[in-house]
Amino acid sequence: MEHNHQHHAIDYIELPCTDPERVQLFYSTVFGWSFQSYGPDYIAFHDARLDGGFQRGAVVTTGGPLIILWSDALEATLAAVIAAGGTIHKQIFTFPGGRRFHFLDPDGNHLAVWSSPA
Repeated sequence: MEHNHQHHAIDYIELPCTDPERVQLFYSTVFGWSFQSYGPDYIAFHDARLDGGFQRGAVVTTGGPLIILWSDALEATLAAVIAAGGTIHKQIFTFPGGRRFHFLDPDGNHLAVWSSPA
């Protein structure tokens, strides 16, 4: 896989998880990400515009940086999050730049999804 690294740009993100297989199923089902395993405790994801990974054993906490994903169909994405086992933390709301909702993945990582105004 070829990487196009940019000097001083955010290059990779890493999230904690307790069950890499479960978190892989969630993100591949809802967002279509692909994964590569690096042993039983680490999986890397691709196709999310920014690559990253999930590390087993790290403690999942809230209050860190908020990762915000884009959706062309916000309501459909919200439904897919629920169907795949995510928990809606904050229902769809509007803000000056568009609309978004917040969710917790199966391990409790807090992310958000946004789209343009309705």
